Amino acid sequence: MRKSYHGSCYLIAILAFISLGGEARAWGDLGHKVICEIAFRLVQPDTRAAINRLMQLDSEFKVFPDSCIYPDHPRMRAAEHFLNQPRDSKGLISDVCPQADSCVLTAIRYDFKILQAKENTDASRLVALKSLGHWVGDIHQPLHVSFLDDKGGNTIKTNGQCVGNLHAVWDTCLVQYAVGPDASEAAADLLAAITPEMKTEWNASVLREWANESFAISKNPRTMYCVLNGPACEMTSGALDISARYLDANEPVVKEQLQKAGVRLARLLDTAFLN
Repeated sequence: MRKSYHGSCYLIAILAFISLGGEARAWGDLGHKVICEIAFRLVQPDTRAAINRLMQLDSEFKVFPDSCIYPDHPRMRAAEHFLNQPRDSKGLISDVCPQADSCVLTAIRYDFKILQAKENTDASRLVALKSLGHWVGDIHQPLHVSFLDDKGGNTIKTNGQCVGNLHAVWDTCLVQYAVGPDASEAAADLLAAITPEMKTEWNASVLREWANESFAISKNPRTMYCVLNGPACEMTSGALDISARYLDANEPVVKEQLQKAGVRLARLLDTAFLN
């Protein structure tokens, strides 16, 4: 079913690039919904009930997975969707944003604390819930942990199977290629492939390690985002050709990032609601 969808995903992706005015958003709506659907299915029953109680107060979204697109519609807290690194960075060694006062690291911590504090109003905790789901998705999108001078690949043009820019390839085209158009079906398939050992390993990590995993993917030559020159990851030049081979090589990477984000978000939600 999913493979038959590949032929049409590129047209959808192109339309998405146009509608975003050339600047893509993390995972697109589909990726964020998939992540939050995985998390919602993994959380404890009491956490799921608490999430549903808050969602009943929302005037825009009926269910939690749909609400995880909230900070993108319209764009809110723009600096907190990303984490920009120096070109010669080897990764984070602390929980401090390396080039700004705020970034996706601070966004996750901020909204987690609001959600966890039961003395806060339901209205504020609802906003924090919708935002937290989004930020956890953002930090697992590799090109959201990247470099400011090319806007996380937004200025790197692409042609071939995915026409637009490299950031949008990872936001939209690759996600659609990897999991198909239906968020619920995609979440079920990805969840079925997660073993208990995977959940244990992924949940043993800390926040900055999530960012470092994404940064390592950004720097990997397979991603074609930058060119390694000693310790520096220099900006690539010219348009990139996104071939079927590129999509096939990165499909398992995208799937695992979606899975990791869902598992880790579930742990944060259980911690916030049950502790």
